[in-house]
Formats: sequence, structure tokens, C-alpha cells
Amino acid sequence: MGHRLSKIYTRTGDDGSTGLGDGSRVGKDSLRVVAYGTVDEANSAIGLLLAATGIDDGIRTLLTSIQHRLFDLGGELCIPGHAAITDTDTGLLERQLDHYNDALPPLRDFILPTGGEAAARCHLARSIVRRAERETIALSRAESVRPEAIRYLNRLSDLLFVLARILARADGCEEVLWQPA
Repeated sequence: MGHRLSKIYTRTGDDGSTGLGDGSRVGKDSLRVVAYGTVDEANSAIGLLLAATGIDDGIRTLLTSIQHRLFDLGGELCIPGHAAITDTDTGLLERQLDHYNDALPPLRDFILPTGGEAAARCHLARSIVRRAERETIALSRAESVRPEAIRYLNRLSDLLFVLARILARADGCEEVLWQPA
């Protein structure tokens, strides 16, 4: 594995640039940095979700596994041409999505992002993953991005939506249906 950080600040980014994993330097506001930065933010939101109480061990293990894959995805986006996320990773999300969704009643209306602390944190993570997906798509329009990365983010946001519904029920909360004006 690459080199470890022994000194946290380097001053090399004081000019508004940052180093990519391949050694090249880009602006901190480049599409690539924005995309992998939002993946990092999504990973942190899942960490915040994991800090909530009342999450069963199966979901906790799944979310921790997802955090590892998000770290891999961040690396993929940070190193142009690098491949880390596979269709197998997306397939795992799909299987988990089917498993958890089977236990839920079908939705006939939109629901508000609420439902207890863990569910609300899960909805926050879901919305950040959606933003990471949009920003990765924007990057893909300007530079090469593997479609596996985009598919993974898409499925992950779907899974987090389903998990939020599961967590709301586990916390004894009713889903709040959207009431259009």
C-alpha cells in the first residue's frame, strides 16, 4: 500500500491545488476532486449513521462494508484510470436491496425523510450519495469515469432509502407521507 502520512500538513495545497493519486496536481475545485470529496462526505454521513443506537448487527455490518467500498471508490476517482469498484460490488448492493425491500410494504406515495434518529441519518447519507452520483456523472462528461462507479452510487442511494424505511420501523416510527400543497 502507498505511503502513510507522517505529517498532516504539507503547505502544497495553499495555492488552491491538490495532488491526485497519480501524482498530478489539479485545482481543489476540479470536477474530479469535487466528486471524490462528496464520496468522502457520504462515507462520513454513513459513519454518523453508524454512531446511532438501535441499528441491528446485520445492517451495521453491511454499512461498514459499504464504507470500505466507498473508500475504494474515492481512490478510483482520485487516480485517473484506476479501477476499484466492480459489478460484483453493485450486485451485492442489489441483493441486499432486494432482501430488505421484500420486508416492506409497497410505496404508493412519496415519504418525507424522517422516521427516528437512525432513519433520518440514513436519509441524509442517501441524499449525499445522490449528490456524489450527480457530481460523478458531471465528471464523466468531462473526463473518463468507469460506469461501474456511477452504477454503484445509484444502487447505494436506493439501498440507503430502503434501509431508512427499515430503520424507521425498527425505531417504531411511522412513515410520513408527502402531502402536496
